[in-house]
Amino acid sequence: MAGQDTFGYEIEQITFGPNNHFFGYIGHAGTVAWNGTNRYILALRTTFQDHMPEPGETADVVLIDTQTNHAVERVDQTCGWNPQQGTMFYWNPTSANTQFFFNDRDPETGKVFTVLYDIEQKKRIQEYRYDDVAFGNSGVAQNGGWFLGINYARMARLRLVTGYQGAHDWTEGVAHPEDDGIFRVHIESGDKELIASFAQIRDALIAEGQPEISALFINHTLWNRDGDRIYFYARGGWDQNPGPKINNPFTMNPDGGDLTEQKIFVGGHPEWEKGHRMLGSQADKLVILDTDKQEIVGQIADPTIIEGPGGDSALSPDGDWIVTGYGKDGHNMWVVYRRTDSAWIRTPPYDQRPYVSGELRSDPAPLWNRDGTKVLFPSLTSDGSRQLHIIHLKI
Repeated sequence: MAGQDTFGYEIEQITFGPNNHFFGYIGHAGTVAWNGTNRYILALRTTFQDHMPEPGETADVVLIDTQTNHAVERVDQTCGWNPQQGTMFYWNPTSANTQFFFNDRDPETGKVFTVLYDIEQKKRIQEYRYDDVAFGNSGVAQNGGWFLGINYARMARLRLVTGYQGAHDWTEGVAHPEDDGIFRVHIESGDKELIASFAQIRDALIAEGQPEISALFINHTLWNRDGDRIYFYARGGWDQNPGPKINNPFTMNPDGGDLTEQKIFVGGHPEWEKGHRMLGSQADKLVILDTDKQEIVGQIADPTIIEGPGGDSALSPDGDWIVTGYGKDGHNMWVVYRRTDSAWIRTPPYDQRPYVSGELRSDPAPLWNRDGTKVLFPSLTSDGSRQLHIIHLKI
């Protein structure tokens, strides 16, 4: 479906069963599936999608070569993944042609760690392992140099869909640990620091009037484009434990300073726009939130165009385009909207059943390529497998 004065597009399926192929998570905050030359697409390949992976169940880390009819090559394997978020792939911003990050876990200790892989050297060139803690990458600074880390074992305990079940968790039984939260890692040296602990976040919630704080976990640690602000959600009460459900957004500086609860909640998987402004959903609209002013300062498109702003939205590298994926009646659709002239298209619906909710859900998760001409998305296909598709924009 196309809007008035619009552009053309076509959709191509690039992977095929019986194995499943997907990227995971979503193409926001600088997450791009293509490498720096736009030749290779990163993906996971799995033999199952009908249960959460057990500690010893691996997924293949593969490269899809766009210059050889989308040939798929396995380059590594990982034990640190799940169906909803994949393994948190990121191309290294300072070496995006050849280097990417993914998460893994040690099969003997169960400890989660992050890997930096080089496709020219065809090997892991660094592993970020620590004796005292065990966390995986949760977001790379868009300009490079650093990545954030969170405890995926704790996440699995408190909200299984987001974590790696059966991983080593040094915080089990501790509601608000002082030695866990959000870590910042220097990519070159591997040096880590805890920039926001769960104890600090608990104290901040109490100071803002939260009456009771259940065991907390973190989701969506997002660096802005300038690299000077981080947005995240502090969550609690999403498991079977008693207590109120907490879903509170925060911002902070990259060193952990200026930890601030955001009073205005925007839903979906929010995306950074420019500066300290975020895109997210509110009252069935895709809005722009100024996190400094804590005010809604704009809106993207009309709700009749972007019908599901609570889904996954991703801004193109140049900021001129936005793609939003959303679910309806067990199917996903994707709206691509050009901000410069309000032209837009909506794709046909793609079946996601039965993975539309719960631990195994398949999110719309759209991702831009480097020059803003293609969008990658996952969908179930006629044989029941999950496969990757590309929206080719004719602009």
